[in-house]
Amino acid sequence: MIHKELSGKIIGAAMDALNELRPGLDDPAVAGLRTRNGHRIKAPWSQSFDPESISCFYCGELIGNLVSDLIVDDAVIVDPKVVACFTDTHVAQMVGYLNITGLDLALLLNFKNAPLEWKRVLRPREPGEHDKPDLHA
Repeated sequence: MIHKELSGKIIGAAMDALNELRPGLDDPAVAGLRTRNGHRIKAPWSQSFDPESISCFYCGELIGNLVSDLIVDDAVIVDPKVVACFTDTHVAQMVGYLNITGLDLALLLNFKNAPLEWKRVLRPREPGEHDKPDLHA
């Protein structure tokens, strides 16, 4: 399993935050990750965030910059949500982020209800895999 230990810590921190803050809040819940176990967090609200560092190119030209919610230890993209359920659109967005960044794992976290719902999304390895991301890895 890719980034098993790190993803376990992220999910555990999200569960702790959900238990304390109650369902319905996504941004305050992930803020708890900032101080957990010395992990490096890149997020729009953190001082270490640099949106220029995640550039998106098309045909060799810069077309914009990716702004994801959280990147933990330069290894895992974390996208907190408050939604009824995850959709194909949420998964497709994470696959796009993974392809642009070159990272291998994204975590979708749903703070709508207790218990926490989460989904692991892996970057496709083969061109034909783009339409069917592995959600069970």
